[in-house]
Amino acid sequence: MGVHSTIDPAPGDATAAVFDAEARAAFAAAYPEIPHVLRHALAAHPLLALDALAALAERLPERSIEYNRGDLPIGVDGKPGGTGLSIGETIRHIARSNSWAVLKNVEQVAEYEALLLSLLGEVRAEIEAKTGAMLRPQAFVFISSPNAVTPYHFDPEHNILLQLVGRKTMTQFPAGDPRFAPDTIHESYHAGGARELTWRDELSAAGREFALGPGEAVYVPVMAPHFVRNGPESSISLSITWRSDWSFAEADARGLNRVLRRAGLTPAAPARWPLTNRGKALAFRALRRIGIGD
Repeated sequence: MGVHSTIDPAPGDATAAVFDAEARAAFAAAYPEIPHVLRHALAAHPLLALDALAALAERLPERSIEYNRGDLPIGVDGKPGGTGLSIGETIRHIARSNSWAVLKNVEQVAEYEALLLSLLGEVRAEIEAKTGAMLRPQAFVFISSPNAVTPYHFDPEHNILLQLVGRKTMTQFPAGDPRFAPDTIHESYHAGGARELTWRDELSAAGREFALGPGEAVYVPVMAPHFVRNGPESSISLSITWRSDWSFAEADARGLNRVLRRAGLTPAAPARWPLTNRGKALAFRALRRIGIGD
């Protein structure tokens, strides 16, 4: 698929909705810029049981698997080291393996694609009313040991994280605010750099905590810095994500700013929604077509 290609999500099944009318109304009111908790009914799904996830991990290509020690600080410099276990062992023994694991793009397996598209189909109308066509739907499964930490980072997608097993607390920070992720870090990320961010303890006072248990989900805006602390039990979470024309334009505006900064200028940061960043995005795409800005 191309950058702006769409996948047509299946319509939600009104007889077995995962997001009820109240949850969808709350999501519609807050999307796309306000983080919030919403209820879900994705309980005990067989595809998301521990043994099923271990078997899935062993089927996925290596590029779709990431796992490391769970006892990490909030801030890390680059990717953390491994554990010495296989991914299957890590997941099957997550209660005692002191690990954090993510299975990426699980929609490449047909059964998980169907689940993703069904879930997104339930909120598609609310999404497209604000940010237009739902682009590049993806799903990620997080399996983590008791008290594991997902270090401070940001992501380019719109994201709903559904908590399935165990408890965790996500701490989010305002998206687009350079106090929490400097403009130069945004620009380097969109040029292929790391998504991990530099943590300073003085940032914590500005964070907003979202405590999640089974049946609860949290919405994460595009590029909102955040970190996650697991509770005292093992955890399984499902992240359903999508892109929009707005999110791609924000990324390309960052790309243009990187070009301008290398030329000695100090460009203004991209605007947040509902402003579009269309001019900068189109300029960067034109430059990229002639080999500038890569």
